[in-house]
Amino acid sequence: MKLPSLFRRTPFRLTLLFLALFAAAASAILAYVYIASAAEAQAKAEADVRGELQTLIGVYDSRGIDALNMAVIDRTLTRSAFLYHLMEPDGTSITSSLSVSPFDEPPGDAEAWTTFTITDTDPDGRVIRPQVRAVQVKLKGGEGLIVGESLGDTEAYLGRLTQALWMAMGMVLLLGLGGGLLISRNLEKSMGRLNAVVGAVQDGDLKARVAVRGSGDELDELGVGLNGMLDRLETSMASIRHAGDAIAHDLRSPLTRMRAKLEVALIDAEGGHIDGVDALQVALDEADTLLKTFNTVLAIARLQAAAGRVPDAQVFDAADLAADMAELYEPAAEDKGLDFSAEIERGLMIEGARPFLAQALANIIDNAIKYTPVGGAVMLRARRRSSGEVEFSVTDTGPGVPEEDRGRVIERFVRLDNSRTEAGSGLGLSLVGAVMEAHLGRIQLDEGPGAYGGSGPGLRVALVLPPAAE
Repeated sequence: MKLPSLFRRTPFRLTLLFLALFAAAASAILAYVYIASAAEAQAKAEADVRGELQTLIGVYDSRGIDALNMAVIDRTLTRSAFLYHLMEPDGTSITSSLSVSPFDEPPGDAEAWTTFTITDTDPDGRVIRPQVRAVQVKLKGGEGLIVGESLGDTEAYLGRLTQALWMAMGMVLLLGLGGGLLISRNLEKSMGRLNAVVGAVQDGDLKARVAVRGSGDELDELGVGLNGMLDRLETSMASIRHAGDAIAHDLRSPLTRMRAKLEVALIDAEGGHIDGVDALQVALDEADTLLKTFNTVLAIARLQAAAGRVPDAQVFDAADLAADMAELYEPAAEDKGLDFSAEIERGLMIEGARPFLAQALANIIDNAIKYTPVGGAVMLRARRRSSGEVEFSVTDTGPGVPEEDRGRVIERFVRLDNSRTEAGSGLGLSLVGAVMEAHLGRIQLDEGPGAYGGSGPGLRVALVLPPAAE
């Protein structure tokens, strides 16, 4: 038979475990208290008996057996805590409050101790069987004397103490069990809300969120973490859908052109009018463009999946990377008639994947050269900010990007109107943004130096990275 879910919850099981441990500990403590109290009571009884015995022996030594007998009779009639048994040397009873001697052997030269049980009645008339701790000695004249003390009062006290402890432990167990049920019930409700959200997400509802109570406990922390994860998942799914739609839209035209050119090349080749090599070369160029688009999308996806854990990261000097990029792109800028310059500080240590950072820097330099008119200027800088961060920046005197569009151009497949005439897929700055995010950096777009040669105001793109840990 399957137990109700309330009894299968971890808090309830932990409650049962702690209650079991408490019961075991309480039982051990109870046993220790009982044994220690019993031992203390026995030690006290022995001390009392020994004191009474010494008193009676003193009476015997000073005044003889008759005086001792009178003392025993008097004590038997007036003091019920002690029990006595006075014997002749041959074992015949002289005076006794015991029916028989509790010792199997007659008195010897050394004292003998024993514990035995007697039958008595309490003040309410109930039959009780208390234990007695007694000692037997042999007097100088050969007589025997037994003195004992009843442990009935001590046993009654220990019984009441034990009963109280058992009742207290029972109450604690009941309260603990009730508390465990209450905690399990509350946790079941809270976990039920979490499970409902998980079930809704499994059914495809990515808008479902956990209601955070504001208590700041572990469940609230779990709820906040789950909501953050769902926000990230929803954003990722939306990005995937957008990327798929955008890829399908942007690739439709190149694929259509490729098919048309291949079809024309096939017709011309079959008619013997032209050699199809040129048409095939154009088709290959279109195929290379498609492959480049796919590779860029895959690189962006890889970087976004890294989530701050850059693949193949290493520590290197950013100045070396900037110098290599300047050497690579300076000829291309001069060929277009642009003034290309570089200002590079040394000792800019950063940690990251150099190929990805090189690709990001190459993208923004290439864009600057591509969109800057003839006669303009492009400036590459690598420096350390006052905050300690390392910054690559590329400043040009091209048309720039309107302030309202600077956040949008980093998105995938976004191309502004003034760039439609240039070749490209709209993935360059998107890849740069993904590289910065993976390296825990950021990309900043600002206005350039202003109008220059009739165009401007230009654009400044900065890649800001944290310095390498020392």
